Amino acid sequence: MRPFPTCRALGFVLAAVAAPASAELVVLTDGSFFKVAAFEVSGDRARLTLESGGRLVLPLLRVERVIDDEVVPEPAAVAGEPTAPPPFPVRFEEQHARPDTAYGDLIHAAARRHRINPTLVAAVIRAESAFDPRAVSNKGARGLMQLMPATGQRFGLRTVELYDPAKNIDAGVRYLRFLADRFGDDLAKILAGYNAGEGAVERHGGVPPYRETRAYIRRIYGFLGLAAGG
Repeated sequence: MRPFPTCRALGFVLAAVAAPASAELVVLTDGSFFKVAAFEVSGDRARLTLESGGRLVLPLLRVERVIDDEVVPEPAAVAGEPTAPPPFPVRFEEQHARPDTAYGDLIHAAARRHRINPTLVAAVIRAESAFDPRAVSNKGARGLMQLMPATGQRFGLRTVELYDPAKNIDAGVRYLRFLADRFGDDLAKILAGYNAGEGAVERHGGVPPYRETRAYIRRIYGFLGLAAGG
C-alpha cells in the first residue's frame, strides 16, 4: 500500500470534527488511496472525515472511487471468488441483439462501436442505476452507468454530460472495453475493476476482498444467468 498522502501535498482543507463509525476507502485519480470514517459530496466538492478526527475537502474530480472498506473474511473470500471466468462472451458478436430494455438502441450502438457484449452493458446499467439517467449516488457517481466525474473526465466528458444517456453509455462502454483489454476478457476482473477500480484489482492480484465488490459481481452474474462459482 502506498503511504497516505499528506494534507499539504493534496491541497486539502482541514477542520476538526468527530469521526463517524463507518469506514470507506477513497481512491484518488493519482492512484493514492486511504481510509476515511465518512465521505460526503457537496456540489463539486468531496468532504472526507478522517478516522483520526479531522476533515478534508477536495474537488470531486480528484476522486476516482469510494468503496466500502469492509473486507470479506478469508474463508468466505476464497469461497466467494469464481475459480475461473464463467462462459460468457465479453466481446461484441454480430448476432448480439438489441437488449430488450430502456435505452436498448443506445446500448447496442455503443456496444457495437466499442466491441463489448450489449447484454453485459445492460446488466451493468441495471445494477448501477436501474436505468435512471438522473441517478446520483451518495458518493458522487452519476447517470445510467454511474460514472464518477473523474471517470467521465478520463473519457472526455464534463460532469454535466454524465446525465446525457448517449454520452454516459458511450463513456461507460469505453471503460468496460478498457477493462476487458487490461484483464484479458476475465469477466470477474472486469466487473471488479468497474466497481473498485483497476488499481484495486492489480494490487490484490484479482478480485479484491471487499464485500461490496464481491456482492456487485454476484449481482451482475445473476442478471446474466451465471453461477458465481467457487
